[in-house]
Amino acid sequence: MKNNLFLQAVKKIIAGFVAIGVLLFLPAGTFRYWNVWLFVAVLFVPMLFLGMLMLFKSPKLLEKRLDAKEKIDEQKWVVALSGIMFVAAFVVAGLNFRFSWHSLPDNVIWIGAGIFLFSYLIYAEVMRENAFLSRTIEIQENQKVIDTGLYGIVRHPMYSATLIMFLSIPLILGSLISFVIMLAYVPIIAIRMKNEEQLLESGLKGYEEYKHKVRYKVIPFIW
Repeated sequence: MKNNLFLQAVKKIIAGFVAIGVLLFLPAGTFRYWNVWLFVAVLFVPMLFLGMLMLFKSPKLLEKRLDAKEKIDEQKWVVALSGIMFVAAFVVAGLNFRFSWHSLPDNVIWIGAGIFLFSYLIYAEVMRENAFLSRTIEIQENQKVIDTGLYGIVRHPMYSATLIMFLSIPLILGSLISFVIMLAYVPIIAIRMKNEEQLLESGLKGYEEYKHKVRYKVIPFIW
């Protein structure tokens, strides 16, 4: 099982690296787009570490994280919209570098990298707290409501992590236009969470009470 998971993870990483190369280096017209190499470092180094940790500590969780095939039609559209958003943001960032439309200060770029790594810490903590975490919307066997730790602050801390992560990517890539494009993730996850909570309310015991206990979905005191 572990060998198969390792091969799946390696394939995902290679595919991700190739996609980044096509969507960023190609529009930029050069490999000297240093922001991309910084992005690759902050993306794949923690990813490799977390992947190896899950492989040995929680292979079932890694298996669920590698499975991204949505079974609900509405969520397939959400995933498709997310893909379009990423393609647009990355291509625009590459073109921005190529044609020098505008540039962000280096300190903003490095702050973006720091924010991205911080989001990885939240991501790792969420996975530690919730063994039922899946990339697809579903209710698993023996699943229970988690209401402690980050789940005691917001109901969807994984979306909190991805929101921070995705909005920091354009900063790393030095593109303000890409940042505006990435703001589309806000309504995208709003749609996803609405569908997810409907499923959890109807099929997960105690989730309705949990909603009353933890009022905020993603950002404390705001959303």
